[in-house]
Amino acid sequence: MHSFVCRRGGWRVVSFLLPFFFFYFFLERLKKGQGLRRCPCHVNVGLTATAPSPAGALGSVIWCRVAYWEGRERVGRLYPVRSSSLNIMGNIPHGEGLSLASLAASSHTSPSEQVRRTREKIGLGLVLYQDGDGVWLYNRAEIPLFVNSPTLDGGIHCRADFIVHKLPPGHILNIFDYEKAREYQKLPVHPALLHVGPIDQNSVHVSFAKGWGPNYRRQAITECPCWLEILLVPAR
Repeated sequence: MHSFVCRRGGWRVVSFLLPFFFFYFFLERLKKGQGLRRCPCHVNVGLTATAPSPAGALGSVIWCRVAYWEGRERVGRLYPVRSSSLNIMGNIPHGEGLSLASLAASSHTSPSEQVRRTREKIGLGLVLYQDGDGVWLYNRAEIPLFVNSPTLDGGIHCRADFIVHKLPPGHILNIFDYEKAREYQKLPVHPALLHVGPIDQNSVHVSFAKGWGPNYRRQAITECPCWLEILLVPAR
């Protein structure tokens, strides 16, 4: 059995055990407030890493593009996403989705030993899920993910630094909120962030296994061995 607790939203739920095909059902209940409230902190839903993943409905509109990076080098092409969900996997394909190994096969450079070791740990990887309110990320891997998003922690208009969130295996996180994005983008970026260059307020960064920022040895995500850039279509 797995437990999760969230005190910020005023609710406490313990001892949930949900098979993976209830992932989307769980999100619907979370959004509608049926016994649960939406909360920006991550939630352990106790999902099994070996269960099959439901395929997202294929749409005609691209809602994001995914770029895979190894250090400072982008690997492969931008991957457009039209379906409501996307599996992003490591070396071995696990169902339909984006295989990072397939992208890496097109690279003309040899990966470092650290990149190779991190690739091998990605395994089942993660699931991105988009709905009308935002984008969710579920960690299917056996390693933590590290996430930075402009709609977490009040937005970059009121913060002088970027906050990186650690997402343990089996947890989900609302990584992008469209309503917040629309509001935050009306406000100026915090002056302390102007020196870092252009900031994309519709971009989410996800690193496999390695964190970055003031609390980590790696100061920038480009120092992480394997990471994703999720380029979202701007909120309207």
